[in-house]
Amino acid sequence: MIPPARPRKLAKVPFVELADGRLQGVVSSGSDIGRVYVSSVAAGSYAFACSTNNNRPCGGARGSFCNHIGALINEAVLQYGAERVVRYLKAEVPEGDVDGAVLASAMRSTRPPMDGTKAAASVFSRFLRHLAYLEHAPVTTPLPEMQFFPPTRAVA
Repeated sequence: MIPPARPRKLAKVPFVELADGRLQGVVSSGSDIGRVYVSSVAAGSYAFACSTNNNRPCGGARGSFCNHIGALINEAVLQYGAERVVRYLKAEVPEGDVDGAVLASAMRSTRPPMDGTKAAASVFSRFLRHLAYLEHAPVTTPLPEMQFFPPTRAVA
């Protein structure tokens, strides 16, 4: 488990991951507290997708990245660090300080295509699985489904 590059607030983007050849995650709606968007950007091609948790397309993702994807990129840079996100997405960015806005601008300039991917369901499912851990009472005993993690101290 790699610690976050910098602390981030989870209210706007509660879930972000670099997985399946994409930067993907869940972004809260700015207008409806009960709605979230599942957004993704493919590595290399920068093909993107954004839809609500009930598979309705995002109205802002027409021909370019919407605000949800911009927020996802910003939070990924906070979570993983700019260098790792740039390397994962195979982006070409100018030298110097790279933040989410610079990275998004570099990817937008390639005119990325919309992605009709069906990845939204699996991303949202993983997000819900992460939320389920919040319902567990704090314990020091291992959780069976997390036993693939190495022990934190040496066992004699």
